[in-house]
Amino acid sequence: MKKISFIITLTLLACLSGMAQEKGYYYIKGQVLDQATGQPLSYASVVAQNTTIGVLTDSAGAFSIRLPEGGYTLSFSFAGYETGSMRVSRLSAEEELFVALKPETQQLEEVTIVLDLELKDGWERYGEFFLENFIGKSENALQCIIRNPEDLHFYFYKNRNTLKVVSSEPIMVENFALGYTLKFAIDSFTNNFDTRISTFAGYPFFEEMEGTTVQKKLWAKNRKATYYGSLLHFMRSLYARQLEAEEFELNFFNPSGDKSAVEVSDIYQALHFNTDSLGVVSIQPEFPVMSIAYRRQKPEANYIKLDPRTNREFQLSTLLFNSKEPLYVEENGYYYEQTEIITNGYLGYKKIADLLPFDYLPFSKD
Repeated sequence: MKKISFIITLTLLACLSGMAQEKGYYYIKGQVLDQATGQPLSYASVVAQNTTIGVLTDSAGAFSIRLPEGGYTLSFSFAGYETGSMRVSRLSAEEELFVALKPETQQLEEVTIVLDLELKDGWERYGEFFLENFIGKSENALQCIIRNPEDLHFYFYKNRNTLKVVSSEPIMVENFALGYTLKFAIDSFTNNFDTRISTFAGYPFFEEMEGTTVQKKLWAKNRKATYYGSLLHFMRSLYARQLEAEEFELNFFNPSGDKSAVEVSDIYQALHFNTDSLGVVSIQPEFPVMSIAYRRQKPEANYIKLDPRTNREFQLSTLLFNSKEPLYVEENGYYYEQTEIITNGYLGYKKIADLLPFDYLPFSKD
């Protein structure tokens, strides 16, 4: 994965700490600079990853971005410079960010990958497989189109029986089911054919599609149906300690034992649920495997077709916790590190086509 080199300096501004923040929102302010010269980068892009929120810096490289309550990862980009990113929350509103971007240089991995034999017929051989494991196979996925498949590059490593896909430009995904255009800056997509595990790293930025009144009503309906039972819905319910009220049922499993469910008297205690002074929730489950049953909705018909033996009455998923470190969750459902959990079952079936931005609210007038 390409490494990112940049410098971020935080300066506490007394005047900002005394400013009244808009209820339900906060503002992140700062300046984007050239690391070598210290000169401002005018019209650099500042976006909150996995949201519809983005701004450009002004002629002095300054920016101000308005964010709904919760946590986010901001990305800073400018043509010819390496992209920088950092996590922010309401606490960051008390600081001015000085982001110094480094001019782009050819990375070692880029040199290596050029020397590898790229599959000239990669899209013809693996395009459908990539779409199924990146976009997904859900009902929403049937209404998604990648507009720039020519930017995808396919590599196959025989000694590891692994497919790797990289993109020279952000992948442009048009989701006609949800009314979003996604610009997905993907670092890489890999699939090991031995383990049948697919992983991809990167971040999307959402843009609202233009549509008629009828289309917008349909999109709002589809977004709401997609939200309930999603990982975003689960994380928000977890944060608010509303899992039972939202009809999520959790069970824990000890993979080193007989793999049967472990009885717990208090779900939140078993999760080692804790809220710090800044309002950030941390969890560190006693057992690394957790099942999630969402009983408010049945699985999609497409999912049942893939596995006729699956439960037809409710959506059943498993979460595998990779790390011994806590998982942190913010009010808006943002969690980190996002590579620390692997989803299987119904949540694993839902991929990019069923992704909603962190600023989405099911009761908003969209």
